[in-house]
Amino acid sequence: MVIGVEGQEKLAKSRVAVIGAGGLGSPVIKYLAAAGVGEIIVVDRDVVSLSDLNRQILYSESDVGRKKVEVVCEKIRRFNSAINIECLDVIFDEDSGKEIVKRVDIVVDAVDNWETRYAINSLCVSLKKPFVHAGISGWYGQITTILPGKTPCLSCLIPKPIPKRKIPVVGVTPGVLGVIEASEALKYLLGVGELLLGKLLIVDLQYNEFRIVEVKRNPRCPVCSAIG
Repeated sequence: MVIGVEGQEKLAKSRVAVIGAGGLGSPVIKYLAAAGVGEIIVVDRDVVSLSDLNRQILYSESDVGRKKVEVVCEKIRRFNSAINIECLDVIFDEDSGKEIVKRVDIVVDAVDNWETRYAINSLCVSLKKPFVHAGISGWYGQITTILPGKTPCLSCLIPKPIPKRKIPVVGVTPGVLGVIEASEALKYLLGVGELLLGKLLIVDLQYNEFRIVEVKRNPRCPVCSAIG
């Protein structure tokens, strides 16, 4: 199915929050803007560094040292002036993120730390907002779409935070996973196709392996077990 005029009108009325403007967030933001999503809210507190450039495709050498949200806003406004992009230089947590999540139709988790992921999960569950989760390491990645009350939440899948460590990243991995995240968000907004609901897509780019694992809600999950 092509998007068509009706689909473009739907996208033009849609609102998406992208939390993180790095390796995952760069392709997500670009493809949502290219598709004509009417309002995109980008949240990131980081600045561009030289080491980002192997994977964070929205930035170039001349952007090093600048706030990511400033660069994103400039470039996306030049790329598609018909959409509204709002860039917030804040740390996303359960306090700062509540009003952001309330405003949008779907949230995209494009962050690189579990503290923020759990904040996204908690807010989206409590406000019953769908979100797309992805995580990467080296050549590997995982992605799922979460509909609170209907699918496992992130805490069902990973009950305890993974200890902080430096994660190696191959530049193409967040590119591939970010494109799939954008695809999941667009399918949700358009009401087409099949989403990764109750399914975890695991990607191994080194050996070209893509597999789907069925996942179930944890009836004792402290975050989502009370909603249905």
